[in-house]
Amino acid sequence: MEILDSIFLNTKKIFLDLLGCWLPDWMILLVNIGIIIGVIAVLGPVIMMYLTLLERKIIGRMQNRIGPNRVGIFGILQPIADGIKMFTKEDIIPQNADKIVHFLAPVLMVIPALLAFAVLPFGRGMIPVNLNVGLLFFIAVSSTSTICVFMASWASRNKFSILGGMRSAAQMISYEIPMVLSVVPVILSAESLSTYAIVEAQARWSGLHWFVFTPWGLLAFIIFFLCGVAECNRSPFDLPEAESEIVAGFHTEYSGMKFALFYMAEYMNTFTVSALAATLFLGGWEGPVLPSWLWFFIKTHALIFVMFWFRGTLPRFRVDQLMGLAWKLFLPLTLINIFVAGGYHLISDRNFRVAGASAVLLVSFLLFTVFLNRKYMPEKRRYDLVD
Repeated sequence: MEILDSIFLNTKKIFLDLLGCWLPDWMILLVNIGIIIGVIAVLGPVIMMYLTLLERKIIGRMQNRIGPNRVGIFGILQPIADGIKMFTKEDIIPQNADKIVHFLAPVLMVIPALLAFAVLPFGRGMIPVNLNVGLLFFIAVSSTSTICVFMASWASRNKFSILGGMRSAAQMISYEIPMVLSVVPVILSAESLSTYAIVEAQARWSGLHWFVFTPWGLLAFIIFFLCGVAECNRSPFDLPEAESEIVAGFHTEYSGMKFALFYMAEYMNTFTVSALAATLFLGGWEGPVLPSWLWFFIKTHALIFVMFWFRGTLPRFRVDQLMGLAWKLFLPLTLINIFVAGGYHLISDRNFRVAGASAVLLVSFLLFTVFLNRKYMPEKRRYDLVD
């Protein structure tokens, strides 16, 4: 693993040294930035294209179907055919729509999804930009997609689009709060906001000492991942744009390439959320034998598979269940988890702190589960028989 990683890093260094013989320092910096931007700009759409194929194949197998298998061997060229179809479709704009905002919304939706790639450590020494506030950058950039969703719904001048947009905005804001709070224990443990430093903090000890194997880390991972699924509007949190609704949500009035941009942003967000979850809780690129970047992609795609699994097996929530889950279960548990993580690091005896943290979190979870069951489970009613 380390040999392959060192070969990559040495090749990169040799390439930059060769450029240094011919170009000034400021030009080398621009070339380096251009390479990073080019890789991210290509990686995002390619990931989107083949995640759609992967999802259709997996869901097809879960539903006892074959899935796409006509274009190319085993259907591997199906995403390219879908892209050509989107490019050639007619772009329809409603008569009363705000044409400028209607155009800008899908374009701006893709930008945060691409920027989030900049702080993801794809392997040892393979992070595009190692910001000391990389985690804060990721959260801040991803939160701006809520504005784009509302722009798309408002500019369409369609009451059903506005309804879907308001639902999406409310859902994303609601789940963003526990999602952000769930990473606070990770910051306390790693003592850094750098995504690269967080991975290194999980590799300081021998063995699998990833944060997910601590009591507070397991709860934080579950909450973070589920909130990430809701942030991406994935099933079972896809109520704002569900097929069972009257219309498809905030992008009802979009067609052609504009609709494809929304589609691309959703799948890129699916990848980045899974990649960040793997970075924060599953040790990022850490793993034996295989190259570091391969471990990173294995963990990320394992979480993406779980998202696809959700879609193939779970029913959708009701609106009240959707919002109640965020505010009445996830938010209190994240606040309790922060104090548990603090106490976990203050107590010196490892066995005592593991047992204490597990007991507190288990009791808290049971209490909130009982509360939600009493709140949402229908009451038993007795029907009298009438002659």
